[in-house]
Amino acid sequence: MRLFEELGVSAQILQALKQMGFEEATPIQESTIPLLMTGKDVIGQAQTGTGKTAAFGIPMIEKLSRDENYVQGLVVAPTRELAVQVAEELNRVGQVKGIRALPIYGGQEIGRQIKALRANPQIVSGTPGRLLDHIRRRTLRLDGIKMVVLDEADEMLNMGFIEDIEAILKEVPQERQTLLFSATMPAPIRKLGERFMKEPEMVKIEAKEMTVDLTDQCYIEVLERKKFDILCNMLDIHSPELAIVFGRTKKRVDEVFEALQKRGYSAEALHGDLTQSRRDQVMRRFKQNRVDILVATDVAARGLDISGVTHVYNFDIPQDPESYVHRVGRTGRAGKTGEAITFVTSREMDHLRLIETSIRKKIQRRQAPTLTDALMGQQQTAVEKLLESIERQDYLEYQETSRQLLEEHDSTALVAAALKMITKEPVTIPVSITEHAPLRSKKTQQSSWKGGSKSGGGYKGKSSGSSGGGGYKGKSTGGYKGKSTGTGGYKGKSSERSQRDGNYSRSRKPEDGSRGSRWE
Repeated sequence: MRLFEELGVSAQILQALKQMGFEEATPIQESTIPLLMTGKDVIGQAQTGTGKTAAFGIPMIEKLSRDENYVQGLVVAPTRELAVQVAEELNRVGQVKGIRALPIYGGQEIGRQIKALRANPQIVSGTPGRLLDHIRRRTLRLDGIKMVVLDEADEMLNMGFIEDIEAILKEVPQERQTLLFSATMPAPIRKLGERFMKEPEMVKIEAKEMTVDLTDQCYIEVLERKKFDILCNMLDIHSPELAIVFGRTKKRVDEVFEALQKRGYSAEALHGDLTQSRRDQVMRRFKQNRVDILVATDVAARGLDISGVTHVYNFDIPQDPESYVHRVGRTGRAGKTGEAITFVTSREMDHLRLIETSIRKKIQRRQAPTLTDALMGQQQTAVEKLLESIERQDYLEYQETSRQLLEEHDSTALVAAALKMITKEPVTIPVSITEHAPLRSKKTQQSSWKGGSKSGGGYKGKSSGSSGGGGYKGKSTGGYKGKSTGTGGYKGKSSERSQRDGNYSRSRKPEDGSRGSRWE
């Protein structure tokens, strides 16, 4: 690891990075920043969570001037959320120098955006459709652009934005610097680079690192009708601080979200049918830890940069290896540990093998947890709460009553009763989830994409503090792990059937599991 000051970063940017708590560059930053500082075009093949926003943001801000009152930098992103997050980070990096970034996206009142553009931000970060709208209205002029960034280009390809991107690139000056970031590198993306970039330098990670090393990946072979009960068991065992559950369709997301709420979990849904104000509200609640579980479609979750996601649950196996990489990339970020669990039916095992081949990583099989395991997991959470209370010493006003109880009752019985009172017992309320047809692997469609940048987690500051030790360790050899380990999850060999089975109401007609619209 190299310090940012060793990469030739200016004092103003170093000051901003220090205020953000960052001093050491990640591998993608270490490789990309020097190339961009010398004016080269760069293609960066890197997953989300590697610090790529700063990898292009630092050189961009270095090259722009606060005294020039026109747009000098342009970032094109696939989703509203990513456009906003990129703008927020660029504003933090550019705060000392006085460089401002403005997010532009569909679903927001265009009049407000026009007014904001008249304030002459130096950088615009936007989605392709809304950027083109402003270009055609002449409310966004690109003749002063010095640097263009195409962020998550493979996702813009999947969403059908390539023609829009080409139209945007035709509007910017030929004498510009261009940077393209993509987790995968399909042929259309390579052709886009050949057409619009000048002898670009390639920055890659090793193929073995296409998924985050800090993420523990496993799969559970399940019957379709038992997925939800097993998901609930997993949630009770892990007690995740923040978790994302991925569903294949908008209908699936809504059903899982409603079923989770019915069973008492703190959850929200995120998909393309939500209004922009509702999407913003959901994301705000999730980022502020006011909700524990986000149920989302692939497209709706593209580009989400949320720190602290400890678990990803693939309720439905991803459509393709690229989607798997993006889903798993939601956790194990910025040097923190995480866990990704994929539910697979027996008829989807070939598809799982295709994913393993593409990411060049063996995904470990795990036994499905039972209702008993779920109860043990909740007891573990209760134990951790008790131990945390002891560490904080916030029980002093209860000591006299405790002494009286100990004089009259057995200490083991008292602790057991206290644990019972604070343990959340698994809920078995019947729910209705429409069954999906299994996703079949098309063996002729072997993946052609290969691994990219030089590794790993996002920004790293001086502190290398641990994310916390393991959970309570008693004499029991139970198969669950405490939530604070970050790699928790039932790993026993129990084959006991979940007692939640039978509370799962089935719909007669399976829903088509095909990919939804570009706005899903």
